[in-house]
Formats: sequence, structure tokens, C-alpha cells
Amino acid sequence: MSSLPASGISSKVESKPSLDMVRNIGFIAHIDAGKTTVTERVLFFAGRIYKIGDVDDGNTAMDWMPQERERGITITSAATTCEWGDYTINVIDTPGHVDFTAEVERSLRVLDGGVVILDSVAGVQPQSETVWRQADRYQVPRICFVNKMDRVGADFYKTMGSMTERLNASPVAIQIPIGTEESFSGVLDLVEGRSLTFPEGPPQPPVEGPIPEDMMGDFEKYRQILTERVVETDDSLTEKFLEGAEISKDEIKEGLRRATIDYKLVPVLCGSALNNRGVQPLLDAVCDYLPSPSDVPPAEGTDHKSGETVTRLPRLDEPFSALVFKAVADPFIGRLVYFRVYSGEMHSGSMVFNSTTGRRERLGRIVQMHAQERHDMGKVVAGQIAAAVGIKDASTGDTICDESDPVILEAITFPEPVMSEAIEPKTRADQERLSDALIKLSQEDPTFKVKHDEELGQTIISGMGELHLEIILDRLRREFKVEGNAGKPKVSFREAIRKTAKAEGRLVRQSGGHGQYGHVWLEVEPLNRGDGFIFEDLTKGGVIPKEYISSVERGIKDALGSGPISGFPVVDIKASVVDGSYHEVDSSEMAFRVAASIAAKAAFTRASPVLLEPVMRLDIFTPGDYLGDVLGDLGRRRANIRNIEGHGSVQTVGARIPLSESFGYANTLRSLTQGRASYSMEFGSYEEAPQSIVAD
Repeated sequence: MSSLPASGISSKVESKPSLDMVRNIGFIAHIDAGKTTVTERVLFFAGRIYKIGDVDDGNTAMDWMPQERERGITITSAATTCEWGDYTINVIDTPGHVDFTAEVERSLRVLDGGVVILDSVAGVQPQSETVWRQADRYQVPRICFVNKMDRVGADFYKTMGSMTERLNASPVAIQIPIGTEESFSGVLDLVEGRSLTFPEGPPQPPVEGPIPEDMMGDFEKYRQILTERVVETDDSLTEKFLEGAEISKDEIKEGLRRATIDYKLVPVLCGSALNNRGVQPLLDAVCDYLPSPSDVPPAEGTDHKSGETVTRLPRLDEPFSALVFKAVADPFIGRLVYFRVYSGEMHSGSMVFNSTTGRRERLGRIVQMHAQERHDMGKVVAGQIAAAVGIKDASTGDTICDESDPVILEAITFPEPVMSEAIEPKTRADQERLSDALIKLSQEDPTFKVKHDEELGQTIISGMGELHLEIILDRLRREFKVEGNAGKPKVSFREAIRKTAKAEGRLVRQSGGHGQYGHVWLEVEPLNRGDGFIFEDLTKGGVIPKEYISSVERGIKDALGSGPISGFPVVDIKASVVDGSYHEVDSSEMAFRVAASIAAKAAFTRASPVLLEPVMRLDIFTPGDYLGDVLGDLGRRRANIRNIEGHGSVQTVGARIPLSESFGYANTLRSLTQGRASYSMEFGSYEEAPQSIVAD
């Protein structure tokens, strides 16, 4: 689009747009950078909504959940569609909080382009780094909008610098601001060679004008930088430039589009969405520089039958294929499944094949989403993002396709949960409803896990952080009418022995008729951590008949279930039956099983028992500036630092930390590092607990 629509609000295009005129984009950024505010203005200027909502007032179109409106943050990604000129733009507004990173992950998987919103005062913030890496992983081309240019401390050029430093990106300004902070009034369009000023008062189109005389030097400087950066990405333009020929406006625009789609450059714009400044040029840039479905590489997958790699081109004459990227339980219409169509077309009511599960399903109603609102569609075609009512079994990451030519598209990977809580119903009557609700929520959210610990008799819920689990509990109460009490889960300790010991077990009972007789001598000795349990029969001369030896082993295993210190299971032990006796009439399998259990428990007590605690392997990735604070906190948590390595400005710390000391670590690490560090944690081994833990 070479110029702004005269009205600033385009009319709806009645004819179906070609694939080249479709944009599937997402707004991504750190929390509070202004994503939802930008989205609200985009929808208003595109004519999709007719009243601008406000995040602080809790009445924006895209933040529709009660929890979002109360907290003023985006929790779940919301989809909508709007038109700008001749273009159809499918928009997904994503959360900025790290606890809801799964929503960003699955949105980026199905998007063709992204608009990264940065705060002009704060620059690149921690979650901006996270979503940038996610976009890199899915190779999503981006443009950037530097927001809040009218705030005190706003600095467009410093923000550009932080993109290079923190994101390792290649930003290039296609606008520069006219004024800053309170004096910010417009932008210089470096591509078109014009000024755009934004009138005060109600939302209006920007006013186009010439470059002001006092800014001509800045314009020429940054226009030259833009030209050189674009020329560097194109051999034919480089040759022309070196020959001294002038690079035209159209050549810059075409070269910049190619460079953006190839991840070589990131066009940067600026404005203040809250005050309706810079949004229309941003919409133009979305259409000019971000790819259409036909500009991105075709979807790759594996043939359902042969397992060979196949591709699906974004054309109507290709077999139908789509990826499910979200499934939610709608209280009014049942299950709602969001999907992106990569090839072919499909009508509502048609049968489709879920190649991931191997089941046929009816597509049912097809709807176009506007946040929580639904508009019926007769069919979907390649390049579209839609939702379906009536698909019962499809989950996030599943492929739905034409049964005659099935394909399995690449699924979506999600990070593992990092925080857990134990949950129990407030009343016995809530038990079954709580279980059903937790299952439904875990089906919606791939980063929310539920498991029942048989050993501890607890239901454990796991998520990405404290806020994530807080929202889950709130949804249980509001949506499912279930009250639950949550708290830290108990740590599952183990017990072991330090030395070899020997003990006797004897069962002699006479009750008239057949009695019970079993008699064993056992010897126990410690094994290395992780070796488990070993049983050995060292008896000689048939003092215990062979048919009873297996019962002796079962009796020892019974005793392993409850150790002498705190009743936790006993691990890493070798038990040998060395002697014993039997009675020809009264001996039985049960008698030897009980006798062996008695002997084992006595031997454990004599073998210097010790309590073991679970210790986790912990890897931390932190900017070097925060290394001292991170190490200090690890010391307070009884962590054992194994290694520290530097990779550029990032320090990697390898450590082992007791599980009981790891609760709340996600929040602590964010606080210590302003959210810029990340970590991974997995079970390592059981190790001896200090005396203070045993005393507790």
C-alpha cells in the first residue's frame, strides 16, 4: 500500500481476497508494552469495532475473560479478522506474561508474520527476548512498533540499539519520530519521503505533508542508512548502488519486503497507540512487508501411511490439511477447536480425518472468531485461521486433513511446567467435579499438568508459575463452580542404610490343626545411589525349601515400603537370605513372607538408616550482571554448584538443588534478574538429607 486510505477506516471487501492479499499476524511483546492497546486501535481503524476500549477500564474487545479484565493483562490468545484496504488481516493478540508462554508458542506456530511491540522507555524487556527467541524458532518474519513515544523518557534510537544488543536483531528504521515525549506529534516516513502528523483529539487519519526543513538533515541521514541496509541484502541492488545509480522508492520497498520475509531485516516504526498515533502506518507496513501465506515455505509433514516427508502448498487444489493449535471448552456451544488451514478447502459439516489420533470426525460448524464472538463460515480455505464446533477429540498439535490423502504436520512443542501445588476439594461432594474440571483445563492448556501421587495421596497440579496456577484456581471457582484448597506438595523422601547388618525373623503360630512357621536370617548391605534393590539366596543344604525363597523376596519388598525413620520407602539396598529353618507341616508361603518382612525391618534399624531427599539437576541461563545474586541465592538454598560457563554475555550455571528448596524458585529468579534469566530443572537423584531435615 503506497498511501493511507483517505478515511483511515476501510470498507469491508465483499469479494474473497486472493492468498497474496491475506496476512496472518500476531502481536507479541513483554507484558504492559501495549499489545492489546495496539490491537484495539488496529481493529478500530480497520472498521472492525466502532468504539475503542481501554485496558484499564476492562472493556477491550480482545481481553474478554473476567480474569483479564480484572487484572488488566492478556491471559489467553484471542483471534479476530479485519480488512485494511484490499487486504484481509487475521490477528492473534498474545499474552506478555511468561506464565502464559504456551499461548505465544502455539500462536507463533500458525502465524506467517509478527508485530513486536516495544516500550520506548523500557526498550527490549525480558519477555520480549523470550518471544523473540520463540519467533526465531518458528522462523516468523517480524516488524517492530516502538510504542508509548509520548511518555517521559521515551527514546526511539536507544530502543533500536537495545534490539541489536539484546535480540541480536537487524533493525532498520522506516520511520523516525517528530519530537519526543510530550512533543511527539508525528513521524517522518523514510520510504515515501513525507511527514505524517497526528491531530490532537478524537481518532483521525494522519495528515500528510513535506519533510520539515529543520529535520531534513535527520531525514537524509536515516534514509541513507535505510537504503544501504536494503541494498546489502540484494546483489542486483548492490551492483546498481555501487555504480552510483539512484535506488528508487519502489526498489527500496520491494527489497525491504524480501529482506523482511528472509529474516535479514526488521523494519521499525513508532507511535503511541493509546493516543491513536502511528497505527494506520503500522497497518500499511503489515500489508507492505509481512508475508502472505504464499510467501512462506510450504507446510511440511509426514505421510500418514509411508512416514515419508511431504509438503502441502497453500493452494485450493491441494488436499485439505490443517493444524489444531488450540482447544477450549466454551460454556455455550461446547468444545471449540481453533485451527490454521495450510492447504485445500473444506466445507462445514464435512468429515475430516485426525491423522494424529487416526479417528474420523465431523467438522461441524465453522466459525470465524472475534475474541469470544463467533460468525459462521460456510467453508475454510488455505491460509485461513478459523475455529470449529463439533470436533470432539482433536487436541493442540493434532492434524486434521482429507482422509484420502492424510498427512501429519509438525506438532507444537511446549516447555515443561516449573511450579507445582497440591490441591484438594473443600468438600467431599466436590471431589468428582474437581477431577473433571482439572482434566478439561489440562486438555486446553498443554503447560498445565495434573497427576495423582498414589504414594502421598495427593493431587498435584503443575504450571508455568504462580500467576498461572492462580488463574487456574480462579477458573475452577468461576467456570466450574468448584472450590479447591491449594498448597505446597509434600516432598517424597526415601530412606537407605549406611552399613551391613544381620537380623532374624521368625513366625511361629499354633492354633490347633495346621499352624504357621517361617524362620529366616537376612543380611542387608547398602548399594550405590540409583542401584535399586538386589535379592540373593545364599542358603545351603535346603534349610529353606526353594519354593519358599520367592516368598522371602516378596516379604523383603513389603518391608521396603516403609523405612524405620519416617516411613518412606527404602531404596538402594541388597538383601541376602543366609539361613533359616522350616516345618514340614506348618510352613507356608505366607509364613515365610511375614518372617522375611520382620527380619528385614529389624535389619534396616540396625544398619544405620539415613533419610534421602530428592535432588534436582538445575541449569540456569543468566546475564552476567546478575551472576553474583543468582549464586548467593543458590547458596541459601543448599545448592551444590557444579560448573559455571560463559557464552558471550550469558552465564550458564549447572547445579544440584534439593527439591524441597526449589519451590518458588521461578519467581525468585525472575525477581533477582528482572526476568531476564531462565532455567530448566529435572530430577537428578536421591541424596542424604542433613540432620535438620531429619529433625523436621
